[in-house]
Amino acid sequence: MITKKIEWLWNILTRFDTVNRFERMRACSGALLGITLTGACSFVMLGSSSGALWLIAPMGASAVLLFAVPASPLAQPWSIVGGNLCAGLIGVTCAKLIGEPVLAAGLAVGLAIGAMFWLRCLHPPSGAVALTAVLGGPAIHQLGYTFLLVPVGLNTFLLLLTAILFNNATGRRYPPLAFKESSNQHALKDPNPTSRLGFTSDDLNIVLGRYNQVLDISRADLEKIFLETEMEVARRKFGVVTCKELMSRDVVSVDFATELLIAWNLLREHKLTALPVLGRGRHVIGIVTKADFIKHVQLRHYGQLTNKLRRLLRYIPRAHSSKPEVVGQIMFKEVTIVRESQAIVELVPLMSDRGLHSIPVIDDDGKLVGMVTQSDLIAGLYKSHLQM
Repeated sequence: MITKKIEWLWNILTRFDTVNRFERMRACSGALLGITLTGACSFVMLGSSSGALWLIAPMGASAVLLFAVPASPLAQPWSIVGGNLCAGLIGVTCAKLIGEPVLAAGLAVGLAIGAMFWLRCLHPPSGAVALTAVLGGPAIHQLGYTFLLVPVGLNTFLLLLTAILFNNATGRRYPPLAFKESSNQHALKDPNPTSRLGFTSDDLNIVLGRYNQVLDISRADLEKIFLETEMEVARRKFGVVTCKELMSRDVVSVDFATELLIAWNLLREHKLTALPVLGRGRHVIGIVTKADFIKHVQLRHYGQLTNKLRRLLRYIPRAHSSKPEVVGQIMFKEVTIVRESQAIVELVPLMSDRGLHSIPVIDDDGKLVGMVTQSDLIAGLYKSHLQM
């Protein structure tokens, strides 16, 4: 019995071990900066005559959410703005209409929660805003509905602005991008290959509906965690085979100024689908594929392919020609690259869902050291499976 109690206590104390020291210091620094700037700016704008009303206590709880858990659905801009304002409105109304403070406080918080659910702006510190409007004393009651603007509205917008600037400056996208399910690259109804096995978005929706509780994590982050967990299981199951072990080292490449005809002949000669384009120091600046050539001949129908491709590849220098003449004019610049130390299982969604056929591999200095193709990946996964 004693052992179980110790284990239970230890589980509580070690709950946040996954957060490293930098993240803890980032959250502390953000809250320090946010509350200090919010209080200072409010004081300057309102003056000392407003007494202690230039900063209200619920902002401390909001700071915990905005800086320590900025990805939480409870910490999003609409949550804090909508939650604080509607809770403040309900709190002031209850204080005016109900003479019994205890009953007014209970109704204010309960109605505020209901309103936040309805408006989709649930923000826990907003309950304290409603409570402050009821139990804040004569100074708060004297403000009436002005309490919504000053200090609630002013504090809210100043703290939110600080959170947006600080989180993005310290590597935390805030507010995070909205969840968007990846679509089939061929514009067909089938889900992506990696979604046909394992759990699906529909499975997650069913389980969340069955769970029927508010989670302090966004649906997008929850799905991402599950997918990365599946990836970790795959690493353990297949072993950690890296790109360095699998990649082709004898890479055929071109540079920005390589003529289109030369690049096309290299693709045909070596039976390749893509060539990495290198800049100074063997750094990858782009990739050129057969599809890039096809795209730039501007086909109306397939019968024109041969003649238009010949005209594209015929190199005739002209002073003011808009026709592409070198690889750099048709290459794809936003090329996906991987490091030689990455596990090959990380390439599966890139090649299966995004449809990449060849991916350049770089070393720690950012220099090209190899290429991994779909054929390489299939062979690597097959070999790993045989060795299990």
